[in-house]
Amino acid sequence: MTASFAKLPDPPYYSVIFSSLRTAGDSGYAQMADRMGELAADQAGFLGVETVRGADGFGITVSYWTSLEAIAAWRSHAEHRIAQEKGKTLWYEHYELRVARVERAYGKRT
Repeated sequence: MTASFAKLPDPPYYSVIFSSLRTAGDSGYAQMADRMGELAADQAGFLGVETVRGADGFGITVSYWTSLEAIAAWRSHAEHRIAQEKGKTLWYEHYELRVARVERAYGKRT
């Protein structure tokens, strides 16, 4: 998945902010990350995603959603649940997840 800005509607909408520190090695992570990106994009209420990861293994992924219900549906998706468990046991040394309502958004656009 290449880094780029998500094309989002005017607020309000919700964001899920996932900050993580990866363990060493891939162990199937890249393939699963690509699959989760494809799967999330097909979910009702999905608006977009922005993701970056540094050479030190620290990364941030922000996904955007229309509602808390859409986020809950994604969280409980069977294939996503498998990825979550592998993340806890294999891929992440540490992670934090935050959910926020976006009230305002602005920036410089090219």
